[in-house]
Amino acid sequence: MQPVAQPVRNVLRAEGLAVLVLSVLLYWHSGAAWWMFFGLLLAPDLAMLPYLINSRAGAAAYNWAHNYVVPLILAAAALVFHAERLLPYLLVWTAHIGMDRMMGYGLKYASGFKETHLSSAGV
Repeated sequence: MQPVAQPVRNVLRAEGLAVLVLSVLLYWHSGAAWWMFFGLLLAPDLAMLPYLINSRAGAAAYNWAHNYVVPLILAAAALVFHAERLLPYLLVWTAHIGMDRMMGYGLKYASGFKETHLSSAGV
């Protein structure tokens, strides 16, 4: 796999920073407790545990927990079904994903943990 060019990598990192900042601002606006935010911020990384089984299971679990689709669909469902109390948890989740992207961590390929959508050698 060809590594991602530096200008593209910088755009993806800036995008991650934007999501992180927006998630933190919306979390602050929600009035939820900050101890919960910091206590749960690294929780999505528990999805790395299936790497103990094999790379395929690890990549699938990691990618499920580290893409924006799942928390945004859940956020939309929370709004539609008037379950706004779930939104702070989902904002922590999107903040985590944004933080990871900002630091250069991408979605994983089954070929190995360092094989990501941002670079074949990691970022």
